[in-house]
Amino acid sequence: MSPWKELIEARNLSLLGFRETLEGGQSFSWYPTSETSWIGSFKSKVVELKFSDNTIFWRTSLKHKASEAEIINYLWLDKSYESAVNNLPWRSDSVLAQCIQALPGLTILNQPLEETLFYFLLSSAKSIPQIKEAVFLVCKNFGTPLGNNLWGFPGWQVLSEVEEKELRELKLGYRAKYVCGVAKILQEDPAYLKKISRLPYQEAKSKLISLPGVGPKIADCALLFGAKQTEAFPVDTWISKTLDIHYNLESFNPVQKIIFARSHFGKFCGLAQQFLFSGERLGLIKLN
Repeated sequence: MSPWKELIEARNLSLLGFRETLEGGQSFSWYPTSETSWIGSFKSKVVELKFSDNTIFWRTSLKHKASEAEIINYLWLDKSYESAVNNLPWRSDSVLAQCIQALPGLTILNQPLEETLFYFLLSSAKSIPQIKEAVFLVCKNFGTPLGNNLWGFPGWQVLSEVEEKELRELKLGYRAKYVCGVAKILQEDPAYLKKISRLPYQEAKSKLISLPGVGPKIADCALLFGAKQTEAFPVDTWISKTLDIHYNLESFNPVQKIIFARSHFGKFCGLAQQFLFSGERLGLIKLN
């Protein structure tokens, strides 16, 4: 690994916000190396990150290198992040304000759509550790070795050659059928996901939902965490609970909750979603 360096871009950060960015269900390829450091990969590039004295430090594999600019982009550390937070209605929304105050620096990772779609195809009825285990097993068996007990995402072309039975043996269960179905489609049209990532949010979501096993929540997760579509607002159990309890939306169905969220939180509602998701999951929201 290269020597440790300080990231150029610094802002209001917290250890909890940074840990939740890496471990809170957006990505499943980061592993703690200490209480304040993690090693992981994106686009088959290996990086170790460390939080110290309100600053993020980084180093990278000498063989599978990432640049400082790539890491800043991946972690959304440029000034547009502060602008997005300021665009959220935390001044008039005490619930959101609590979450932002408790999790300074929590961001949306800028991940490849092909990897993120794979992650969330495995997410149905699974916890974060279970998804992480399944991702690890698939990458270890079919991906590129990156060193440091890490393997790159194999890609959909490789997955299209894997039998459903093999994937079931790697703890994917019934989700193996969906992975094989999506892989077959992407094998026939390798540019499918690239085209989706360039579409407006609603069109992109409709295209993703046409894929096997991809429902509205998985499509929103893939677009938010894999295409930086911050208009996406995934509604899972934690978010539904938050909206029911703190926004009095018990009578709303998931579609109505998304309509409310996009209207109330605005064009960066996906960032608000991540603050609320982590705040609820970690028990940081106090009842008024």
